[in-house]
Amino acid sequence: MGPRREPASPAPRTLLYTSLVTATAALGGLLFGFDTGVISGALLFIVPEFHLGAATQGFVVGVVTLGALVGALVGGAAADSLGRRPTNIAGGATFVVGSLLSAAAPGVATLVAGRFVIGVAIGLSSVAAPLYIAELASANRRGTLVSLFQLAVTVGILASYVVDAALAHAGAWRVMLGVAVIPGAALVAGMLPMPESPRWLMKRGRRDEAGVSLARVRAADAVESELREIAHDIAQDQPARWRDLAALDLRPALLVGVGLAVFQQITGINTIIYYAPQIFEAAGFGSATTALAATIGIGLVNVAATIVAIALVDRAGRRPLLVAGLIGMVASLFALAAASRMGAATGWLGVTTVACVGIYIVCFAFSLGPITWIMIAEIFPNRIRARAASLSTAANWLANFVVSLTFPILRDSLGSSLTFALYAVFGIVAIGFVLRRVPETRGKSLEQIAAGWRAAA
Repeated sequence: MGPRREPASPAPRTLLYTSLVTATAALGGLLFGFDTGVISGALLFIVPEFHLGAATQGFVVGVVTLGALVGALVGGAAADSLGRRPTNIAGGATFVVGSLLSAAAPGVATLVAGRFVIGVAIGLSSVAAPLYIAELASANRRGTLVSLFQLAVTVGILASYVVDAALAHAGAWRVMLGVAVIPGAALVAGMLPMPESPRWLMKRGRRDEAGVSLARVRAADAVESELREIAHDIAQDQPARWRDLAALDLRPALLVGVGLAVFQQITGINTIIYYAPQIFEAAGFGSATTALAATIGIGLVNVAATIVAIALVDRAGRRPLLVAGLIGMVASLFALAAASRMGAATGWLGVTTVACVGIYIVCFAFSLGPITWIMIAEIFPNRIRARAASLSTAANWLANFVVSLTFPILRDSLGSSLTFALYAVFGIVAIGFVLRRVPETRGKSLEQIAAGWRAAA
C-alpha cells in the first residue's frame, strides 16, 4: 500500500483541537515527572524523620517504579479492553489516591504503600498517554506531539524541584508529596470530554465512531483514506493475545521497544532525577536549600533541551538524535566519574559536577528521553500495539526499579566515580544497539511502520 498523502495545511481549528487533546493527555506526563522528582527533595527530610538506612531509602524511592511496572502491565490490557481514554482517566484518579496516601503517611509502611499506588498511576499513564497521542496524531506531527508527553514529564520534574525548594525551609515534605492531587484531578476532568482513539475504535469494529473521532483531528479530505489504511492494516492480523508477543514477525520491533526502554534507565537518568540534591550536597553544596536550588537549574535545563527535541524530532529523525545524545551522555558520565574521583582534592568538584550533570541532562532530553516514548508508541502493529507498548514500558520500569534501588548501595560500596563510569559503559552499548537495531520512523504513518516490519520478517 502506497503512502497516504497528508493534507498540506490542516485547518487551524483542527490543529488547535489536536494540541488541546495532546496537552490534556500529557498531564499524565506532568504527574509522572512531578512524582518522580518530588521525592528527591522530600527525602532530605524523610530520611532523618523515619531514620532510613541506605537500603530502606533506596526502597522508598524505588517502590514507585515497582508500582509502575504493575501499572504498565495492567495498562496494556486496560487500553485494549476499555480504551485509551478510560485508561488515562484511571491513571489520573490513581494519582490522586496515591498522593493523598503518601502525604498522610504516619510511618514508613504507609509511605511505601502510597508510593506504590503512585507508581501504578505512573505505569498506567506512561502506557496510555503516549499511545493515545500517537494514535490521534498525523504522521508528520507524531514525533512532535508525542514529545510533548516527555516535555510534560520535564515540566513536572521542574515543578517538583520548585515545590521542594519553596517548602524546604519548613521541612514540609507531606505538602510536597500532596501537591500532585491538583494535576491528578485536572487529568481526570480534562480527559472526560476527549475523543477515543480512532484506531482502537476501528479494532472494535466501530467504524462510524472512528470516523467521527478522526474528523476532530484531521482535515475532512484525509479521514476516509486514513480509515481505509487503518482497516487494511488491521485486516492483516488476528486479534491480539498476550502470547502473540512471542511471534517471530513481532520480535524485531519488540527488541527495539524493550531495548530502548531498558537503555533509557540503565544509562543513569533517574539517579540524577531522584538523587540530584544528595549528589550536589556530596559535591560540596553546603545545605539542603542550596542543593535544591542547584537542582532547579538542572530542571530548567531539562525543560529547555526537551523543547529543542520537539523542534528537531520530525526534522532530523529519531536515529541521529539518539546517537548524538548518547555520545554526549557517555562523555559527560565519564567526566562526572573523573570529577568525583579527583575534584574534592582540587577544589572544583561542585562546579564540575553541576556542569557534567547539566550536559548529561541536555543530551538525554533530546535523545533517549522523548524518543524512547515516541518509538514505543509508534513501532508496533495496531493489533498488538497496546500490549507490546505495555511490555516495553514495564521493562522500562523494571530497569528503573533496579537502578534506583541499587544506586545508593553502589555509591556506598563502589564510590560515585565507578558508579557513574558503569552507567557510561551501558551508554556505549546503547550506541551500538541504536546503530544496529533501531529503524528510522520519521514521516511514516503507523500503518507504514507496521508494514515495514512485516516486509522485513
